[in-house]
Amino acid sequence: MPHPIRIGAKTLTPAEVVAIARDGAHVELADEARDRIIQTRGVIEALAADPHPHYGVSTGFGALATTFIAPERRRQLQASLIRSHAAGTGPEVETEVVRALQLLRLQTLASGRTGVRPVVAETYIAMLNAGITPIVREYGSLGCSGDLAPLAHIALAAMGEGDVRVASAGSGAEPVAASDALASAGIDPIVLEEKEGLALINGTDGMLGMLLLALHDLETLLTTADLAAAMSVESQLGTDAVFAADLMALRPQHGQAVSAAHLRAFLANSPIVASHRGPEDGRVQDAYSLRCSPQVHGAARDTMGHAAMIASRELASVVDNPVVTLDGRIESNGNFHGAPVAAVLDFLAISVADVASVSERRTDRALDPARNRGLPPFLAHEVGVDSGLMIAQYAAAGIVSELKRLAVPASVDSIPSSAMQEDHVSMGWAAARKLRRAIDGLTRVLAIEVITGSLALDLRAPIQPAPATGAVRDLVRTVAGGPGPDRFLSPEIEAVTELVRSGAVARVAKENAHE
Repeated sequence: MPHPIRIGAKTLTPAEVVAIARDGAHVELADEARDRIIQTRGVIEALAADPHPHYGVSTGFGALATTFIAPERRRQLQASLIRSHAAGTGPEVETEVVRALQLLRLQTLASGRTGVRPVVAETYIAMLNAGITPIVREYGSLGCSGDLAPLAHIALAAMGEGDVRVASAGSGAEPVAASDALASAGIDPIVLEEKEGLALINGTDGMLGMLLLALHDLETLLTTADLAAAMSVESQLGTDAVFAADLMALRPQHGQAVSAAHLRAFLANSPIVASHRGPEDGRVQDAYSLRCSPQVHGAARDTMGHAAMIASRELASVVDNPVVTLDGRIESNGNFHGAPVAAVLDFLAISVADVASVSERRTDRALDPARNRGLPPFLAHEVGVDSGLMIAQYAAAGIVSELKRLAVPASVDSIPSSAMQEDHVSMGWAAARKLRRAIDGLTRVLAIEVITGSLALDLRAPIQPAPATGAVRDLVRTVAGGPGPDRFLSPEIEAVTELVRSGAVARVAKENAHE
């Protein structure tokens, strides 16, 4: 983006979150946010001077919430909180997820409801702009009191402890000490004061960040699924009549209507479809995987719509415990519980598995001479010598099997912690992590269907495909070969997967579609 995105002027949009987390857009603190932060910090400092205990300001945390901490020990308390909670383990989490995690916590700090000093927000901004990404580990969050361990790893790096990655060093560079990275960027490590440790780790930012990234990717993938279905319908000599707008209106499901409109547009002006349209076509009905594509894809679109609504509410939320209210009270609350986000993350994983499942079924039909209407077995060049796309379909089937396992909800699997104080948790982080893996799987399954559809369209020559499907076939041919003897397929699958992931397939399809 040409100008830094202002944090605290208004609620961030999902597109802004993606731009900062994935594309490295710069940020700055809005003046009004700085004013709110300063005002609320005065409330915390007054409570810190009070001889009566106030949770998170002059007490311990969690099961130690009633233990009064003397003023001279409170800096140690804050540092100890971060060090002890930075207890993640497992593989490193992706840079875009860590940046989203840090950004969304920054937005909450900018609300002026957490009680931190301006320097805390400014340090997070400086780290984001310098491309300093703390190393966060896969496991550690139960999704209640928010994403404690992942957020603690962020705060630890801001204190100049732990390890980070620096964007300027390149993707293959080794991690560096946070203290060295901060010094190189001219950033002073934070020394945390009262309340600030809690404010940095109590939030649903990790699961929300992954939800927003997932919704961004799924928007492209569902359009790609519609395109892949159009290629399958066309190359298998299916009918487009079942996608008619008046038929869709009989069942006014919004997502279904959108997908059907895509299918009509992608199949418009298709000589292949026209070649068998009319009374001479002896087929009564296409199989469900072809005929019901809008219904299956549309259900996923509607799930996305619900998830986007929950995400927009969470994005506009201030999640901290305790929180400083507008009238200056400091109150404990349960807003850190990730249940709303966890539930839609699980819901999306179910839809992802379903879309991938129907895609794989369409691919399988294209390879079966008993069902593909005149195409060779496995689309092989020389039947008996070549295997064609046989094992590509195996790969899709294996992924779909895994996606079904990933569709098992994480959010129903609460496990108590913190000496039974936190006796019900959301598991939202786990739901988000498995959704990311599921989206990667869907991307690959759709790529295999696009490869299959492209080859099947080639084999229908000299009859030509629709402008949209033909343009995608031509795009595929820039990275994957057409009909011919067997060759090493894995690099072609990876290349087409990248075309799907980048949005190139969906973009080319829409550019060449006809209403």
